[in-house]
Amino acid sequence: MKLEWEPPDGAATVFGPRLQVARRYVEWLGTAGIERGLVGPREADRLWERHVLNCAVVGDLIDEGERVCDVGSGAGLPGVALAIARPDLDVVLLEPMQRRVDFLEETVERLGLPGVTVVRGRGGEFRPDVPFDVTTARAVAKMGRLAEWSAGLLRPGGRLLALKGESVYEELRREAKVLRRHGMSSWTVESVGGDVVSPATVVAVVMNDGRSGP
Repeated sequence: MKLEWEPPDGAATVFGPRLQVARRYVEWLGTAGIERGLVGPREADRLWERHVLNCAVVGDLIDEGERVCDVGSGAGLPGVALAIARPDLDVVLLEPMQRRVDFLEETVERLGLPGVTVVRGRGGEFRPDVPFDVTTARAVAKMGRLAEWSAGLLRPGGRLLALKGESVYEELRREAKVLRRHGMSSWTVESVGGDVVSPATVVAVVMNDGRSGP
């Protein structure tokens, strides 16, 4: 059966004039992404809503021109989706596994994303020359580990945006001491994109305030 890659209602609102770039990304995920084991075959018919749009709407929480590091980028979610929807952003895709790095580099070249850089490295080890304004992560690790990684990547006042489910409230409560230990003692939970995706994307927004404590 031939899969349809046509964008659903609402995609044009998110991607605007870059909608066809997003469509090419969806098709690339649904073919090479599945063939190379970066995307599960059962996800093929819901790549738009569950993955690409679900990630792109996080751009509502990022200011114009900010520097973003997508930690554990995998197949490029949310980093590539954000870069397509928000070409004003400077995006680094940070990924430790070489086969995924190869996929990401090919993705960036195929889609023509000049504002995107692929770096092979781990969140806890990579140190940028200039700290980032924002780190993003989706289905990578628990909040405490994400805070540990982000502490070495973010500028003071920067934010970790972690795409999570409704269980994020319990996770934040459980990991609160670890977050504070890494200088992240304040956070909110935001729902974005409810007019485009259902359910809305749930994002933990954690501030890097630099005040570490017990």
